Amino acid sequence: MDFTLTLLVAAISSGTPLLFATLGGVLSERAGVINLGIEGMMLIGAVMAYILSVTTGSLTLSIAAGMLAAGALGLLHAFLSVSLKANQIVAGLGITLFATGLSSYLGKPYGGQQVPNSIPVLHLNGLDAIPALGKVFGHLNALVWVSFVAVIMIHFYLFKTPWGLHLRSVGDSPSTSDAAGIRVFRYQYAHVIAGSMLCGLAGASLILVFTPSWNDGLTSGRGWIAVALIIFARWNPVRALLCAYLFGAFESLGFRMQLLENAIPPYFLKMMPYLTTIIVLMFVGWRNRNRPNGQPESLGVPYVREQRV
Repeated sequence: MDFTLTLLVAAISSGTPLLFATLGGVLSERAGVINLGIEGMMLIGAVMAYILSVTTGSLTLSIAAGMLAAGALGLLHAFLSVSLKANQIVAGLGITLFATGLSSYLGKPYGGQQVPNSIPVLHLNGLDAIPALGKVFGHLNALVWVSFVAVIMIHFYLFKTPWGLHLRSVGDSPSTSDAAGIRVFRYQYAHVIAGSMLCGLAGASLILVFTPSWNDGLTSGRGWIAVALIIFARWNPVRALLCAYLFGAFESLGFRMQLLENAIPPYFLKMMPYLTTIIVLMFVGWRNRNRPNGQPESLGVPYVREQRV
């Protein structure tokens, strides 16, 4: 496999955790609730998946624990943001700080142990006959295929189903949706929790695919990158896939350059994907400065039913 195909495979694998987290953020923010707790949800998902993996050896239980733990944080975020009308930015930051400390506390007793099992690679030998693409898609891990299905399902849900239409209307105008009989709070709770569970899956995929043992700050800021990618993707699942793979490509490229060229400082190469994300965001913002950015119109604004107009 040549360098380009190898880089493409690595970009898809590296971008998959980011894709899950970005999709989770899209779901939450389509309901009008900003989620800045993604970093913390990924960490708690990773540490719970790690603990269940080293104690039970079960991949299914590990993934379920990571998703449920992050879903619990999503429930907390929804309670603060939807029911108590708290400032959503402050609530999200508080959840990230809380989850960062909690994940460190929970993971410390198990430090040094390696997960006994990792997510298996699916060898679809039938695809090898397809030129180029067969070598890329024929040997990916199972969670990558789950992410493909998730993108298709969420895109279909958002833009082809009445429930997706209701969700978008809740994000744009909750008062109008309420007047039309849509249960605004129920939609917001459900999608914040579902989005948080995807963030937990993102954390679990990090520990079960890339890093076999726990260390503090395992996510290395990927949750914050996901927050940026939601904006970059304009709250669209398909664009989220492309954005996540772009970041994954730069991350993989930096790693390979580090192996090939010792003259480049490794800290610069590690910084490259984050720096690239900032530059791309600036470029996209400048290019689309006179166009609608796709942001839900009521994003970040708590809905108070008594103030319905």
